[in-house]
Order: sequence, then structure tokens, then C-alpha cells
Amino acid sequence: MSHRHAFALCADDFALSPAVTRGILEALAAGRLTATSAMTTQANWPDAASAFRALAPKADLGLHFNLTLDGPLGAMPSFAPTGAFPAMNSIVPAAWRGGLPRQEIRDELRRQLDAFLQAYGAPPDYVDGHQHVHVLPGIADDLIAELSSRGLAGKCWLRDSADRPRRIFARGRHWGKALTVAGLARGFRAKARAAGFTLNDGFSGFSDFDAKGDHAGDFASFLRAPGARPLIMCHPGHVDDELARLDPVTDSREAELAFLLSDDFSRQLDAAGARLARLSEM
Repeated sequence: MSHRHAFALCADDFALSPAVTRGILEALAAGRLTATSAMTTQANWPDAASAFRALAPKADLGLHFNLTLDGPLGAMPSFAPTGAFPAMNSIVPAAWRGGLPRQEIRDELRRQLDAFLQAYGAPPDYVDGHQHVHVLPGIADDLIAELSSRGLAGKCWLRDSADRPRRIFARGRHWGKALTVAGLARGFRAKARAAGFTLNDGFSGFSDFDAKGDHAGDFASFLRAPGARPLIMCHPGHVDDELARLDPVTDSREAELAFLLSDDFSRQLDAAGARLARLSEM
């Protein structure tokens, strides 16, 4: 096939734990990823930032804004009174009814952005959110306002976690999750574009995080019905005690990493007439 459609492939959760970071770095070094999203709330972040620098020309490095895993970088007496973030299923209804402590959240966003800059020495190439928290009402407005105040409009891109229903259904897998997140992200794209930010156009990568799942089949479906600037998320990594303590998604990360490093991954790209590219260069 002469024309090959460009896709960005992003590994979420960089710096979540040393083992997750190690796995993502392996995939980056092998040329199997074009972006990774960093959790600057985690102790592994400074080491992960240092390790990424040698790979920087190959991939975008973003902020994975975190409000749901472990705890914040500073005090959030209303949002995280015990020092641990709340669960996503309590944040969503509060966001939609306008009940979030937005000043606390914006202060935490500033801390996470500052931690990115301090360890990496440059602002993020893009911003997204752990469990897509960045697209929620209120949080989205404050994210866009904070990034704009830092002069990053037009310089960093934002993840649109939504896609069009016809594309979601054309992929034929995990459409329930994809539609749910698309609903949560309603209005985000218009706000971001109005503020001068670029975004991906097309989003896939939803999975059941099953270690024994059909990762090759899933990836083939992610490549279907692309938009103009499609982005695929993934969650590769190795497992360590830190990951097991913090997150229920463990063994599926090993399986995803094995697929990304396999010849089957390259065959999937060839069969779809696809190639990997940095979204910042599309």
C-alpha cells in the first residue's frame, strides 16, 4: 500500500512505578511508541524523566494529570482530606453537578506541571489525564486556563478522549467504554480549540486489561476507522510491588508490552497500511 496512514501510539502511566517505566522505555527504544504520559505525582518521576531524555527525539512526553491514583503533591483538604485521591466514580458526579473544589484542583495541576518542568527541564509536549479526568467539566476549564496562562496554547497538544460513534462502532470492540468516555468528554474539544490548542482527531485503545486477552485482535481494531490525526493509548510495562500496591492493572501490562515488541505488531501495522508518528509532527 503506497499511502500509509499515520497514527500516534501513546503509553499511559510513565513513572507510575520503576517497572512500568522500564517497560515503557523498552518499547520507546524499540520504536514501538511515539508518546508517553508521565505521572509526576509518583516517586519514580525524576528518574523516569532523566531516562527519557536520550529518547526525546523519538517521542512526545506529556503530563498525565492525576487526580485518582495514590495522592497529591500538596494538601487538598476538601478533595483528598486523608492524603489519598478519591475514586473516579465519586469525581464524575461531583464534576457534573459543579461540586468539585476547583481551586484545590487547579493548585494541584500547577504542582504537577511544575514537577514536570523541574525534573525534565521543559514543559510537556501535551497533556492528558489518568482515567481521562482532564476532560471533566470544571477540570477541563481550569486545565485549559492554566496551560494558556503559561503560554502553552499552540505549543502543546491536548488529548481528546472522545471519538465519533460511527468510528467507535466500526472498531467492533470495547465500544461501551469508548462511548462512556466520549460522553464524559462532551464539549472538551470545542473549548480546547477555541483556546488555540491542537488535539488528536480519532481516539482508540480501550481494553478490558485482561492479561489473557486478544491483544493482537484489539490492536487491529484500534487501527480501523481512523480520524485525521488518530491517537491510540496503551498500557505496557513490567510488574513490581509498587505497581501492585497502587493499581489493579498489572499482568495485562506485561502482555501488552510483549505484543508491542513482537513481530505481530509490525504485521498489524503493515496489514492496516499504517505507520507510527509523533502527533506533534502530524
